[in-house]
Amino acid sequence: MTTDNDRQMKAIILYDSRSTGGSTDRLIDAIGQQLAETGAYVEKAKCKATADYSFISDFDVVILGAPVYYLVVSSQLIGALIQSNLKRYLKNKNVALFVTCGSPESMAQALYMPQLKIHLIRNRILAERIIAPHQIADEEVIGEFVEEIDEAYRKSFKPRSRKQLQWSPDAVDLLNSLPPFFANKVSAALSIYAEENGITYITPEVLNAARSSPKGY
Repeated sequence: MTTDNDRQMKAIILYDSRSTGGSTDRLIDAIGQQLAETGAYVEKAKCKATADYSFISDFDVVILGAPVYYLVVSSQLIGALIQSNLKRYLKNKNVALFVTCGSPESMAQALYMPQLKIHLIRNRILAERIIAPHQIADEEVIGEFVEEIDEAYRKSFKPRSRKQLQWSPDAVDLLNSLPPFFANKVSAALSIYAEENGITYITPEVLNAARSSPKGY
């Protein structure tokens, strides 16, 4: 059976930048590379205010980031959160946030992060980071951000609860017959369902009951 340590994070970095090949693009590549080194599958996409974001359904972590221009987080990312279907497809997703700016961190936390977080009140924020211009090429700073994302992502599966569960051989066979991405989601959802219903032994019947429940596990 797939364990928490075996989970492959599927992450996408949605970002905005006014230039191509500049400091923001280099930062995105560095974040993606360090995430990949943890075993994650990573893609990146540049934001457009009116794009279709249905493709993020395939990812379980969405990293949102952009520079700050004239006291406002870059308009294409904010525009996507307001004008497009991005918020709909972000529902219940794990997210991480970063902004790049030269302002003091306390000012950035007070003025800039809320511009993103106000649209993400139903999301679990794994990590957030203010990155100053001189830190864009700092591997240690980027590494800390990536490590925080990875650690919080793994904790999101409630391993303490799942350790108490036992799985019947038939239930394990059913789980392992699914594609890994769906098996991970089913396993995590079953942990929540079992905890809520006082179940400690997972069988095919429990799987069917969870799927038929009002919450649709």
